[in-house]
Amino acid sequence: MLDPLIEWIKGIFGRAVAGIRWLIGLVIAFVLRIWQAVTSPFRAVYRFYKRSGWIVRGIIILILLPFVVGYAWFFWQVAYIRNYDVDYPDKLNLRNTTLSAGEAVSAEGGEKSTRTCGSSNVVRVTAYLLDFNVNQNVWLSSNPIYKAGFFWIVPWSHTWFFDNKAAFQRGVHGAASITAIELANALGRVRGTSKEDTDLKIAKGNVQFDQYTWWFNPFDSQPFGPTTPTPTYYRKAITALNNYNKRLAACEATFDARADNLLQFLDRVAKDIGSMSARIKDRAEQYNSGWFDTRADDLFMEAKGELYAYYGLLKALRADFPQVVKSRDLGDIWNRMDEHIRYAISLDPLVISNGKEDGWFMPTHLTTMGFYILRARSNLVEIRSVLDR
Repeated sequence: MLDPLIEWIKGIFGRAVAGIRWLIGLVIAFVLRIWQAVTSPFRAVYRFYKRSGWIVRGIIILILLPFVVGYAWFFWQVAYIRNYDVDYPDKLNLRNTTLSAGEAVSAEGGEKSTRTCGSSNVVRVTAYLLDFNVNQNVWLSSNPIYKAGFFWIVPWSHTWFFDNKAAFQRGVHGAASITAIELANALGRVRGTSKEDTDLKIAKGNVQFDQYTWWFNPFDSQPFGPTTPTPTYYRKAITALNNYNKRLAACEATFDARADNLLQFLDRVAKDIGSMSARIKDRAEQYNSGWFDTRADDLFMEAKGELYAYYGLLKALRADFPQVVKSRDLGDIWNRMDEHIRYAISLDPLVISNGKEDGWFMPTHLTTMGFYILRARSNLVEIRSVLDR
């Protein structure tokens, strides 16, 4: 009596194995077709090279050599993020005393008394983040090889590789840019009515420069060239921020460390990361292709870069407003916010997946990132409500 049941089970198992083999074959055939389409121009060039004489071969080598060297250099640059460190704020030795940024301190020294002021940790971290992007690493978004994609065939943003570092850098720069604007518009002025600080104005203007301009730009909407590339403008912003901090330490500049300025800055940060969480929500809801979503990695890394920057900036902000933080008893809330941001920037999946929230096979890294962004934002809103009382 068991024979029919066994035969039925064997049949089911056999059909399942056949179905799996068919699916694997379909995937392999699809990959091979893509590979043939992508490599066909290179194979054609190789066949032409083999049929040609030594003079033509030499010309082909001279034409292809800059591309080979350029792409090799590009692959090395995108391989990893130089000097990436989740705990970088601790290594910057942020001053966290009872002295607010810009607050004057007089010290007696014999016949003369010296007068110094507290420099700004926020300014120092902003300059560090810009330096991290353009000096410690190569700024990739304006690089012609990045903009060209895979030999002008597929943009890197439509692939699973070679675009994550550029997205991370844009996230870092977005946070640094917002901070530079707030410094020029509010923190570096007396109650927002005094004249805008010259160095902060220079920094604000330079950090807002287009992110995609290189020396020559023949294939996009940027100025054709020769023109000044994007990293040069960001380096000018670094110089201006450092000059401002030197003048601030010499009591020749202003940093208005009032509670309403802190509230305004935190409100701007909350709106910025709230916008990022909305973008993550839209992507997670509209696309659930898991590991096959080639745009999820860009959004994930941009959010990670943004939070990486804000992790240091918010720690610096706390050090610049010690009296406000202490008088409003914000220490515990601020610690929880730091923990949530640090956990988010510690996420490092090998392959970023945008699966369904209730899926059982492919994870949803985007939703996980969005969850910790919302927790950090709720802490920001809580701090803001305390300051607004």
